[in-house]
Amino acid sequence: MALARQLCLLSRWALCRPILGHVSVQRSYRGDSPADSGKDVLEIPLPPWQERPNEPLETKRARLLYESRKRGMLENCILLSLFAKENLNRMSERQLNLYDRLINEPSNDWDIYYWATEAKPTPAVFENDVMAMLREFAKNKNREQRLQQPDLEYLFESPR
Repeated sequence: MALARQLCLLSRWALCRPILGHVSVQRSYRGDSPADSGKDVLEIPLPPWQERPNEPLETKRARLLYESRKRGMLENCILLSLFAKENLNRMSERQLNLYDRLINEPSNDWDIYYWATEAKPTPAVFENDVMAMLREFAKNKNREQRLQQPDLEYLFESPR
């Protein structure tokens, strides 16, 4: 029975071969090649971060919650959205401003991730109590499963 099945599979491939012709799978990585001139890299300048001094606190919290969830890289989406869920409502206005600057001024999200996980040193301009809170949160001392962003239902629960 097994032989008949193998013959059937082989005959299917034989039937498809004239249609497919010669199939070649080429895999390559063009990354850090010394021959790469980098001329094809397009860098889009980001507008500079601007503080919003007259933004109402509830609006700022809502914006920061959104910006913590929509990062463009999954690692920070998970890390920052869970951090925001746990901390945004407890932060003072000064801390909210520091968090706003932290997540919006650096142009590279990987920098934020590396600073939070202590893979790279945090620049002095971002070294503050909010960064310390984020670093402590990233350590995950309670060994929680952090595989996805929190659902938003918690926003509609009454405060405890």
